[in-house]
Amino acid sequence: MTTDTPLALPDGRPIPLMTGDELPMLESWLAFHRATLELKCAGLDDAQVRLASAEPSAMTLLGLVQHLAEVERNWFQRVVGGLDVPPVFEEETGYALDPGRGLDEALAAWKREIARGDALRAGRSPDDTGRIADGAMAGLEVSLRWVLVHMVEEYARHNGHADILRERIDGVTGT
Repeated sequence: MTTDTPLALPDGRPIPLMTGDELPMLESWLAFHRATLELKCAGLDDAQVRLASAEPSAMTLLGLVQHLAEVERNWFQRVVGGLDVPPVFEEETGYALDPGRGLDEALAAWKREIARGDALRAGRSPDDTGRIADGAMAGLEVSLRWVLVHMVEEYARHNGHADILRERIDGVTGT
């Protein structure tokens, strides 16, 4: 069965491609994991998204959204696009919670970073390269393919965290 319309799960998340070319498949997995993070935050209030999972961890759903906005900016704008852009949030890691920043603001920033990254990535080949800007791997060349695989891995790992956080908040479980 083939279709020009992407298939979706009952919860609205896109089903990743199961056949086809590499780039659309990687992009579809990234889209799936982005939608999963958003789903994990759906229907929660500001107090709920600030609840930590378990001591001593201070990880929260709000912190994860902020962190992934920074991750989107770093890998697609700084590394793939070669842009010199500041952090999305003032906090160095993005995990820190600002009492004045709620989920709506964090999700809006995250979605802006996704849109910017998607625009920078458009028309590029998986073999196109960029350079890691800072940290322990500063200066290393990486392909867009590597960045996409890393982003799928990053989201998959943090969506596992989001599963635990959401279950602690209101008992909702599932993928």
